[in-house]
Amino acid sequence: MRPRIGTYPCLLLVGLIHDNGAFFCLNVGVHAFAPVSLTQRNAPVSAWLTTNTHHTSKATLLFSSETTQGSNSNAGNGRTKLSRPERKAAERFKKEQTHRRNSNHRKHNFADREKQLVAQRKKGEGQYDLHSNHISRLTKDSTADEVMTAIKRAQNLHDHHDIQAIEDFLLNVVDESFAYGYRGSLLSRLAVAALHMSDHALARKAIDERRTVHRSTMLPLESAALIRGLLRVHNVTDAIEVLNDELSLPFEGTLITTDENKDRIKHRALCMASIASRHFFEGEPAMAVQACEWLAQLGPIVRESGLAAEELTMPWTRIIQGAAKCEARRRDGNIASCLPDVEMPCNLVYSVLNAMTTFPSDNSDRTYEALSNALVRRTLFVTGAVDMIGCPEADRGEAVFIGRSNVGKSSLVNMVTNRKSLAYTSKRPGKTQQFNFFTVNDKPDREKEFKYGDFVPGDKDPDSFYIVDLPGVGFAKVPQKIKQEWADFMSEYISKRKTIRVIFHLVDARHGPIDEDMRIMQTIGQNSIKNTKYVVVLTKADKNTKGASSTSGGRVSSDVMDKLREAMKANKVANAPVLLTSAQTKLGRDEMWRYMRLAAEA
Repeated sequence: MRPRIGTYPCLLLVGLIHDNGAFFCLNVGVHAFAPVSLTQRNAPVSAWLTTNTHHTSKATLLFSSETTQGSNSNAGNGRTKLSRPERKAAERFKKEQTHRRNSNHRKHNFADREKQLVAQRKKGEGQYDLHSNHISRLTKDSTADEVMTAIKRAQNLHDHHDIQAIEDFLLNVVDESFAYGYRGSLLSRLAVAALHMSDHALARKAIDERRTVHRSTMLPLESAALIRGLLRVHNVTDAIEVLNDELSLPFEGTLITTDENKDRIKHRALCMASIASRHFFEGEPAMAVQACEWLAQLGPIVRESGLAAEELTMPWTRIIQGAAKCEARRRDGNIASCLPDVEMPCNLVYSVLNAMTTFPSDNSDRTYEALSNALVRRTLFVTGAVDMIGCPEADRGEAVFIGRSNVGKSSLVNMVTNRKSLAYTSKRPGKTQQFNFFTVNDKPDREKEFKYGDFVPGDKDPDSFYIVDLPGVGFAKVPQKIKQEWADFMSEYISKRKTIRVIFHLVDARHGPIDEDMRIMQTIGQNSIKNTKYVVVLTKADKNTKGASSTSGGRVSSDVMDKLREAMKANKVANAPVLLTSAQTKLGRDEMWRYMRLAAEA
C-alpha cells in the first residue's frame, strides 16, 4: 500500500491503492492525517483502515482496476525511503501528537470533581476542598509547599473556586505562624495569582493582610512580583504605592552596602525599569519618561551600594526598544503626552540614555546597537567645506569632532553612530582634508535634493543634527600652507558658527596632548563660545591594556592624565569633562551620546 497525496486548498486527499487494484479515496482533514508507517506500507488496506479509524470518517471505493496493480507493486521491496510529502506529513502528525500530550494534562473536569466533592461532603465540612486531585483539601496541617502548589495550579487553570478557597483558608483559618511564618510569602503569591485572574478584590485583601501582619518579613523579591502583577492589570497607582512603601530607599545614614539593602535597591531599580518599559510599549510616554527620571536619581545610589551591572541585569535593551517604538508613533502624531508637567525630550530614547549613564555599565553591544539605531535612523553626507561659504545652512545643532591627524576621529564617529563607513578611515594621516558635514535624522529622501536638486516635501525630525568631522593636523602629510588654512578656517568656524553645541577634542590616550592639541585648546579657551560644551576625549584607550575587551575597555596612565590636566589648566579649559574611549572595544559610547544629545536638542 502506498499513499499518494494531492494538495487542495481546504482538503488533503489521500489515495490508497490496494494490492488488488481497488483505489480508495479518504477525505482526511489536513491536521488529522496520520501517515502510513514503514511497517504498514505492505499491509492490506482493510488492516490500515482498522488501525486508523480515528483519523478518517469514511472511505469511498471509487473504482477497481487491474491496471493499477502493476504501477504500484512495491510489496517485495521491503522498507523504502519516505518521500518528502510523507516525511512532512509525519512531522506534522508527530507535532500534533506532542501538543495533544502536553495539553491534556492541564485539562480538568471540574464538573465531575464537583460531584465527587458533593457526594463526600457532610454537613459543616468541605469548605476548603479543592478541585485538584493531588491536593484535594487544605487543613492546618498542610505544608507551605502544598498551598503554593495549589495556588499555582489555580492560576494556571483559572480555577476561581480554588483561589477563593485558598484565600479564605489563609485569611480566616490559619494565623501568622502558619507554615513556620511563611504565610506572608503565600499571601504574596496568592495576590499575584489573583491579579493574573483579574480578581482585584481578592488581591487587595491579600496585599493589605500581608502589609499589616507580615511587614517585618516582607521580601523585596515578593514586592517586585506584586508590582509587576499590578502593572500587568494597568493598576499603576497601587504599583507605585507598593514601590514607595515596600521598596523604599534605606534611611539616610544607613549603611547601603549590606546584602539586605542592596537587594532592596536592586529590585527597586528593576521595578522602575518595568514601569518605564511597559508604558513605552503601551504608548504612554509621559509616565515612562517619569520612571526614567526616577532611575536617573537612583543611579548614583546604585553605584554607591557597590552593585555591579552583572548583578542588576537591567533590561536596558528592552526599554530602548520600547522607547524607540513609542517615539516612532509620537513622530507620526499618533500619541501625545498625558502628563503636562513632565518635560518631554526631543527623542524619548534620550530619557533612557540619561538613566543609563547614571548606572554601572556592562558595555553591551546589543544594548548600544539598539541605542544607536534609535538615535541615528538616517545619515547622509551633506558637503565637504573648505571655507565658511561652503558650510550648509545653520538650521540645527552641530556636534564637532576635532583633533590631530591619526587620532581616530573617523573611527570614533563610526563607532558612536553604529555605522561602518559613515566617516572614511585610513592608516595614512591626513585622509580627511575638508570639513565634512553629515546630517542625522533629516527628512526622508533628502539625498535627492543634494544629488539632483529636486524638492522633497516634509520636515526634518525634531532630533536632527549635524556631525562635523574636521581635518586633523600635526602628522597630516600635506603642505604647511594647507595646514595653516585648516587652522585659520577652524578658528573662524568655531568662533562664528552659532549652532555648535558640543566640541569633542580627541587626544591620544597613549601620549597625551601634543603641540597641536595645545593650539586647539588655546583656540577654544580664547573664543569661549556661548552655549557650546567643550569635551576632551581620550582615544585608543585599549592600546594601554593587554587583551582589552568590552568588559575591560582600556585605561590611561596617571602621567598622561597629569599632563592633560596641566595643559587644560594653562589654556583656560580646566573645567572641561574628560572621557575615555576606544573604537576597538566600544568603550565610552554612553558618555559620548550624553553630550551629543546637546546637538540634537538645539
